[in-house]
Amino acid sequence: MKSNEELQKDVQEAIKWEPLLHAAEIGVTVKDGIVTLTGTVDNFIKKQEAETATKKVSGVNAIVEKIEIKFKGSLKIDDNQNAQDALNALQWDWQVPHETIKVKIEDGMVTLTGEVRWNYQKEAAKKAVSSLLHIKGVINDIIIKAETADQIEKKDIEEAIARTWSIDNSDIHVKVNGHTVTLDGTVESLFQKDEAARIAWNAPGIWHLDNNLVVEYNYSLVG
Repeated sequence: MKSNEELQKDVQEAIKWEPLLHAAEIGVTVKDGIVTLTGTVDNFIKKQEAETATKKVSGVNAIVEKIEIKFKGSLKIDDNQNAQDALNALQWDWQVPHETIKVKIEDGMVTLTGEVRWNYQKEAAKKAVSSLLHIKGVINDIIIKAETADQIEKKDIEEAIARTWSIDNSDIHVKVNGHTVTLDGTVESLFQKDEAARIAWNAPGIWHLDNNLVVEYNYSLVG
């Protein structure tokens, strides 16, 4: 069981451990498992790294992300250049079927649309453009439309989750309805919730995933 102060310290140490981040840039406050991140960084990838590091800390039930991005010096957002850089990044990533993806950029915010066959392609597209230095964020509206019409095997997803050492699958319940998979139950961290979803997305035939897993962790209210 962790107090608010203990959880705050763990999150601060997790952020400090990331090479891209400077702990002084990120403020951390905690209230009953809810972590609020504040501060200012100079690119979007650092903002993502702070959130990812926080998710991996046991005891974090939810994240309120208020980190701002301020580019270094007198750098101004050039949406035309950002658009070209984003298109290049998608073309250079072999995992991304860039021909089916469209890019929209407005005031440094990137929106991705289109269709891909697998979730890993959707995630790869987001990762490719997230590494650009002069963007404020990424909205990933790419749709998954698997080529196979095979029925999703509920048992296969359950067994895949059970094989994963980082997840306690005893409270994870899988439901399948057509091309949609629903995950219900409880996990002990946001990392486990994301990992269960990642595994389920690997099922052939999946188009949609409803991740209803609830993060439950016993923490002390002292501190």
